Amino acid sequence: MTDDLQEQAIKDLQLMVACPSYCDEEHAEEGAPFGPGIAKCLDTTLDIFEKNGFSTYKDPKGYYGYAEIGEGTETLAVLCHLDVVPAGDLADWNTDPFKATLIDGNLALVGRGVQDDKGPTMMALYALKAVTEGTGLVPNKKIRFIFGTDEETLWRCMDHYNAEQPQADMGFAPDADFPLIYAEKGLLQAEMVGPKVTDYTVTGGSALNVVPNKAQYIGPKAKEVAQALEKLGYDYKQVDDSTIEVYGKAVHSKDAPEGINAITRLAEALATIYDDPMIQLLGKTVKADANGVTLVGDVEDEVSGKLTFNIATIQCDANGSKVGIDLRIPVTVDKDELVHRLSEKLEANGLEYSEVDYVASLYVPQDSTLVKNLLEVYRDYTGDMEEPLVSGGATFARTMNNCVAFGPFFPYSDNTEHQANETLDLKEMRQAMDIYAEAFYRLAFKE
Repeated sequence: MTDDLQEQAIKDLQLMVACPSYCDEEHAEEGAPFGPGIAKCLDTTLDIFEKNGFSTYKDPKGYYGYAEIGEGTETLAVLCHLDVVPAGDLADWNTDPFKATLIDGNLALVGRGVQDDKGPTMMALYALKAVTEGTGLVPNKKIRFIFGTDEETLWRCMDHYNAEQPQADMGFAPDADFPLIYAEKGLLQAEMVGPKVTDYTVTGGSALNVVPNKAQYIGPKAKEVAQALEKLGYDYKQVDDSTIEVYGKAVHSKDAPEGINAITRLAEALATIYDDPMIQLLGKTVKADANGVTLVGDVEDEVSGKLTFNIATIQCDANGSKVGIDLRIPVTVDKDELVHRLSEKLEANGLEYSEVDYVASLYVPQDSTLVKNLLEVYRDYTGDMEEPLVSGGATFARTMNNCVAFGPFFPYSDNTEHQANETLDLKEMRQAMDIYAEAFYRLAFKE
């Protein structure tokens, strides 16, 4: 890597961040199924790759795009996504989330997507460019960067891609941690549905894959709710005579036990005042349980650990009660049995189960050529002999055979994805780019 290449990567990353590419289906149109921000980001990204010598393709319906370079009978895929989670409350940001801003003496970059996944996309691009410029070699495989557009929601982009395009022979998603992730838990997203509430509303959460850091009550018993929160010792604010906001700590759903769930905290207070079934279930049964033990039992396996269970969104009002949930299922656990247990528990509490999305787990054997090569690259560069990982996260690696999640974050990185003030450390960016460059060289250039 060179300073000049990293500076180019930062400038192009700033162009990408300037596109507010969160899912906005309310403003979907032909060629932009997830809204104008994502469509603009796809166009911007394809332009960046074209100026760097790639041939590009954009799905006419706007679900995906790709950029390709090199020749050969085999294809190495780099699986990226251009969509981001919403910025949330702008008051929580120190800078404009859609203007990637250098901070700390130009040692870090802040903006929505700098970690997840626009920054890693640019790291991989300019790492590959370092190889081609530094060696003068042409890749002996096709290298195809695939750009998904709704990874943070339902992965419809990759459903379209896989229905229309050939599978790669191998690949990686630069959307996780080093040394690499060879197994990912199953991802189940669903809704718990219940009856309406008549004299108050409860809202909270912004996305199913984020632990909610804010929940709001509006109703006639704000004073009693505040008193209950005081007794519980939870962080809240009484906005006015009828409005209470409860605060938590947002983290990715895969790390739900490490977050603080504002919805369940509010529900604990409300459950002392209201007897509605959804509030009672959340406030008296679930509470701070982020492993689903209270609803489905103690679920874990030796390979991938415990189930994680996130109460992600809530809307309770005169139209009904609906709670969005996100489960990360251990790789050997039967999904259907888990759903059966959850459905029975909900039915016993006057609620219903409704499935939103399910993505099966990922597993690539540790003795595979891909895993061995990538692990060797990481170890050669860092000297870190840590074993490959199992994750509760869901990356696009699981959408293709023989693909894993590979970087770009280190065991010591500060993970701020999905949070306010999402930050990319530029020294770590450079280190990751060096690793990616070597990985490209060994996988697609070296004889």
